[in-house]
Amino acid sequence: MIIFPAVDLQGGQAVRLRQGKAEESTVFSPDPVAAALRWQNEGAQWLHLVDLDGAFQGESVNASQVRAICSTLEIPVQLGGGVRDEAAARMWFDAGVSRLIIGTLALENPEEFSRICKLFPGRIGVSLDADNGRLKTRGWVKDSGLMVDEIVPGLADAGAAFLIYTDIARDGMKSGVNLPMLEKLSRESPVPVIAAGGVNSLADIEALYPLSVEAGLEGAISGRALYDGSLKLPEALDFLRKKQIAG
Repeated sequence: MIIFPAVDLQGGQAVRLRQGKAEESTVFSPDPVAAALRWQNEGAQWLHLVDLDGAFQGESVNASQVRAICSTLEIPVQLGGGVRDEAAARMWFDAGVSRLIIGTLALENPEEFSRICKLFPGRIGVSLDADNGRLKTRGWVKDSGLMVDEIVPGLADAGAAFLIYTDIARDGMKSGVNLPMLEKLSRESPVPVIAAGGVNSLADIEALYPLSVEAGLEGAISGRALYDGSLKLPEALDFLRKKQIAG
């Protein structure tokens, strides 16, 4: 099970949002590279980047920060936010990102999404951002009219390599994960699932861990809780190491 520390980029700074609202932004660091290095130094295996400007505006202003992070870190980086065409995908891969997360395009233009998956096999995941099971797009501000259950099989068939499920109501709220939904999704999805939204404490990691053994959970993303200290990365990684040693 992988823990993905999240660095959300907005205006060149590392921030966190509450429930995905642009106006509910807290700056955690003016230096995203330093924020990223902190998590690598604490033992992270992956870094999760979110380009909030890309998600909300459809255009990134954070390319230089992403390049700097990717060139500085020794661990792989995945990125989501505003990846809505082939040109954006190529730009981020050229910047050094290892894999990309697509949301809006996957739901609004499945044929183009499938084409991009074929161009970059095994490197494209899908962000499923849900509010009471209803999927949101365009930075969580537009209701797609789709439910999680009905979209997953087609995404896997289109070439999605993994899924990230975010419970919008819990994102940035430090309220705990939606375990029933994550259990259902990780058992039924043909591709690995990553949990996001509400990963607040070691108790959440402990609750999710069985799904990484018994079902298709690849890991969990956490941001605000890591910055605030309610979840300590070294402690969580130590828990996972002990579980692996115990078999």
